[in-house]
Amino acid sequence: MAYRHLEISHRDAVRTIIVNRPDKLNALNRETLNELTLAFVQAAQDDSVRAVVLTGAGEKAFVAGADISEMNGYTPMQAQGFSRTGQQLMSTIERLGKPVVARIQGFALGGGMELAMACHLRVASEKATFGQPEINLGLIPGFGGTQRLLRLAGRGAAIELCLTGGTITAQRAYELGVVNRVVAPAALDETVNALADQLAAAAPLAAAGILDAILQGGETSIDQGLEFETQAFALAFATEDMREGTTAFLAKRKAVFKGS
Repeated sequence: MAYRHLEISHRDAVRTIIVNRPDKLNALNRETLNELTLAFVQAAQDDSVRAVVLTGAGEKAFVAGADISEMNGYTPMQAQGFSRTGQQLMSTIERLGKPVVARIQGFALGGGMELAMACHLRVASEKATFGQPEINLGLIPGFGGTQRLLRLAGRGAAIELCLTGGTITAQRAYELGVVNRVVAPAALDETVNALADQLAAAAPLAAAGILDAILQGGETSIDQGLEFETQAFALAFATEDMREGTTAFLAKRKAVFKGS
């Protein structure tokens, strides 16, 4: 389908979703949030898609935040609905069951940082800038920033970033565990494409099991998480991909996974 604020492209089993509002530094208004949710639901339902790359148009911003011009006139009830719309998108990405890689260039602030943190892996340009500046607007993060930043970077970093509203470099984000890799701007596309290709070639059912075990099991006690892992491990033995993977290993050839 055609989107107003997104561009969708394909490269083999990798789907790239681009937030395309460069004149607004790719800021997230309600319509863009809804389009992104639909685009990720479609990616989840398309068996030809094995991995997703999410990025923003232009070099200035991944996503510079939520659209302040739209938010300025909200009532508390409208703001609640906007927050829930954003959180629904972030949960849809996080629970997609397929690896999602954020390609981050330029600003990833507010809702943009929240969007990046909902992805499973984050590759950033050395020139990227991160922050949760909502307090400077008399607000708090509303798309999951307080919760995902806490889980990624720890309590102290989450409190500092959210209370000060300051920005950090890509290198500092890497040191805090918010970013997985930091590369030179010229190497960003090559690095993201290689990672996405690797993820797309992996066993998709096993990838979904890993994501579930870490994301869902990680929110429980260690004993419950271990049981979750055991059940997912056992289920993998019912798949053709497991037979293909182990047979290929024994035959010293490369496995070809079909997602069955």
